[in-house]
Amino acid sequence: MRERTSGILMHISSLPSKYGIGDFGVESYDFVDFLVKAGQKNWQILPLGVTGYGDSPYQCFSAFAGNPYFIDIDELIDKGYISKEEVENYNLGSEAYKVDYGLLYENKMKILRAAYAKGKNELDKELKDFYCQHESWLKEFSLYMAIKAKNKNESWQRWPLAYKDSKSAAVYKFEAENQDEIYFWVFTQYFFLKQWKKLKDYANKNGVSIIGDLPIYVAEDSADVWGNPEIFNLDENLHPKTVAGCPPDAFSETGQLWGNPIYDWAEMERQGYKWWISRIKHSFELFDCLRIDHFRGFDSYWEVKYGAKTAIDGKWTKGPGIKLFSAIKKELGELNIIAEDLGYITKDVQLLIKQTGFPGMKVLQFAFDTREESDYLPHNYNNNCVVYTGTHDNHTAMGWFDNVPKNDFYYAVNYLKLNYDEGLNWGFIRGAWSSVAWLAVAPLQDFLGLDDKARFNVPSTIGGNWVWRVNKKDLTDSLAKKICDLTKIYGR
Repeated sequence: MRERTSGILMHISSLPSKYGIGDFGVESYDFVDFLVKAGQKNWQILPLGVTGYGDSPYQCFSAFAGNPYFIDIDELIDKGYISKEEVENYNLGSEAYKVDYGLLYENKMKILRAAYAKGKNELDKELKDFYCQHESWLKEFSLYMAIKAKNKNESWQRWPLAYKDSKSAAVYKFEAENQDEIYFWVFTQYFFLKQWKKLKDYANKNGVSIIGDLPIYVAEDSADVWGNPEIFNLDENLHPKTVAGCPPDAFSETGQLWGNPIYDWAEMERQGYKWWISRIKHSFELFDCLRIDHFRGFDSYWEVKYGAKTAIDGKWTKGPGIKLFSAIKKELGELNIIAEDLGYITKDVQLLIKQTGFPGMKVLQFAFDTREESDYLPHNYNNNCVVYTGTHDNHTAMGWFDNVPKNDFYYAVNYLKLNYDEGLNWGFIRGAWSSVAWLAVAPLQDFLGLDDKARFNVPSTIGGNWVWRVNKKDLTDSLAKKICDLTKIYGR
C-alpha cells in the first residue's frame, strides 16, 4: 500500500457472461485486459463466499469456501463433463445485465451436479488429494452442505437435534453413508479454487493486484458456527445470546440488525486466535490485499439481544483490540490489509488503527456535509489511507448527485470544481485520484456515469441487491484510455 496506485471496484458477479452471472470464464480475463489498458493496478472485489438467503456476499455458508456460481461452465463443457446442449436446457436468466439468483439456485446447481455425476470417476484421485490438502476447512464445509441438502437446505438451527451437534454419532454416521453428496461439494471447491487461482495468476502477471474483502462476522447459518460453537457466544441450545448490528444513525433510525452471532473473544484468546489466524492465512492465499469490513468491531461492537426486531436496544461491548492483530502478525508477518473504519469512530478505534498501521478508508460521498467539517475531505487526508468515490453500499456517484441536499451538492461542485462538460462523475473521480491517498478506488458504475439503477446494495434491505451487471459494450478502448490518461496525470 506504499505505492501510489488506483483501481476499480467491481464484483465477479457483475462481469458479463452468457451463464446468468459473472464468473471465472473468458470475460473475467477480458476485464483484466481492460484494467491493464486503463492503467489500473488494482481490481477490488467483494467476498467470494457461498451466498444464501438475501444473496449477500457478506452472509455466507462458510468463511473459507468459494461460491459455485462463479465456476466457469465452459471448462466443464470442454472437459466433457456436460454438453453445451445440456446446459442450454437450463434457464439461467433472460436479463443480460441483471442476476436472477433464484434461477441460479435452481439451475446452475443442477448443471454442476450433472457435471459431477459424469466427471467424478475421472476426477476421483484429484478430488481426494484436494480434500486432504484443504481438510482443515473443507471437511467441515462439505459435510455441512451435505447435511443441509438432506434437510431441504434449512439452516442448521432447524435440523433434527442429532445433527445440530457437529460431533455427534449421527453426524459421523451421516458422513460415512453420504460420501457422494459430500464429494459433490468438494468438486465445487476444487473447480472454484483452481479457476480462481488461474485468473488471479493472470491478473498478477499483467501487473494487477486483487483486493479481496473479508466480513468481520460469519452468518448464523454457516459451517463455521455449526462446526465451532465454542468460539461463538451461544446458549445451551446453541442459539446466539446476542447478534451483531450497528446503532441508529443518520442512515437508519432503528440501526442495522445484521443478525450475525457474536464471537466469544475470551475463548478465542484462550485458543491463541487460531481460527482467525487460519481465516486470514486462507484469505491471503486468495488475494494480494485484504479489506476487512467493519474494522471498528475489533475495538468495540454493537450487540443486540437475539430475537430483537431492531438494533435500537443494543450496547457497545469491548472487542479483542490489538491482541488479535499482534497474534496474527506474530504468526503471519506483515500483511497488506485495509481497515474499513467507516461509521461511528471513537478515539479508541483510531488508536487501534494507528497501532496496526493499516490504512483506513475515506469516502468522498461522506465529505460534503455543510453542517460540519469532515475528515473525508481530501485536504484532511494523510497518505496512509484509501479513498473511494463510493462503496458497494453507497449511491453511485451520479445517484449521489441526484439525491444529495442542494447545499451539499454545491459544496461538492465548488470544492472539486465540477462541471457538466467534464462530467460530474469524472470530476468526482478526479477528486479521489488527485488526493494524497496511497490508493484511490472507484466502482465501475462511476466510470460509466450510471445512476442508482446500477446501485449494488442498499443496506438493511432485502431484494433487488447484488444484481447489477455491466454491459460488455460499455468496456470500450476509449473508456480505458480516458481512465488511463487521468491516472497518469495524477501519478497513479
